[in-house]
Amino acid sequence: MKDLARVHAIVNGKVQGVGFRAFTQDQATQKGIVGWVRNREDGSVELEAEGPRAILDDFLKVLEQGPGLSRVEHITVDWKAANRQTQGFTVLRS
Repeated sequence: MKDLARVHAIVNGKVQGVGFRAFTQDQATQKGIVGWVRNREDGSVELEAEGPRAILDDFLKVLEQGPGLSRVEHITVDWKAANRQTQGFTVLRS
């Protein structure tokens, strides 16, 4: 695939206890993105995702909205080179 990229992101706001990780996994699976998502001790959610850059951009826009009970305040994004080391999209334990 051309234009593959990897993004590491920290999502802040009301994102724990509202189905945000499952929402993230569902969206990634629908878009064919690989990676992982997990809760952090500070109440944020961390994720790393890999796929075509345009699809990742769309994925991040969807995450800004989040599931119904969430409230995303800010997403910190760090773009990286794709490494093709991940298969599927996993919810990791904190």
